[in-house]
Amino acid sequence: MKKAIVYGASGLVGSYILESLLNDANYEEIIIVVRKDLNIDHPKLKTLIGDFHSLANVGKGIYADEIFIALGTTKKKTPNKEQYYQIDHDYPVLAAQLAKDNGAKAVFLVSAVGANENSAVFYIKMKGETEQDIIDLNFEHTYIFRPSMILGDRKENRPLERFFIALWKIINPLFIGGLSKYKGIEAQDIAKAMIKSANKTNEKVKILQWSEMTALLK
Repeated sequence: MKKAIVYGASGLVGSYILESLLNDANYEEIIIVVRKDLNIDHPKLKTLIGDFHSLANVGKGIYADEIFIALGTTKKKTPNKEQYYQIDHDYPVLAAQLAKDNGAKAVFLVSAVGANENSAVFYIKMKGETEQDIIDLNFEHTYIFRPSMILGDRKENRPLERFFIALWKIINPLFIGGLSKYKGIEAQDIAKAMIKSANKTNEKVKILQWSEMTALLK
């Protein structure tokens, strides 16, 4: 029986990660760190209230075998680049560091297609730096999931995103061969792929794109 800690449980992918873990018999306790209570009542769930600034104290001494990270914001919600970087890079890296210090053996990170620390594009570079900094923490297992367009219904009103999701569903069949990594994938399927990977860790560092994630669903 394992214990897991989840960051980003209030988000689209994170909510599915939480749901999947709570329903998985391999886990005895799921800890979530959120800014406000999600009002979910489950015997396996432990909720910690905190954010980037309070995390060092909130997460002190909290043991988990695995950490799942699905943190992120958008340019519209966080136009300031320093704040954006803090949420998408600093927070995930700090969360991973604390988990490892507390004994976690594996980390599962939601990143983005094309992540590259050497890119000139801010978002792609940031995601690449986040990946590399977490890899450098030297967990026994580091699994990185790189979705392109994440499909699913969000709680927030994002009309432009809804447009692109609808568009991606139409053009998805056009992404074949080496372009398959750009195919859209349901948020629920990302979560399922993460949990399946967690229940069968066999590599030190593994990058999973659309084809690798969907293969786990068969």
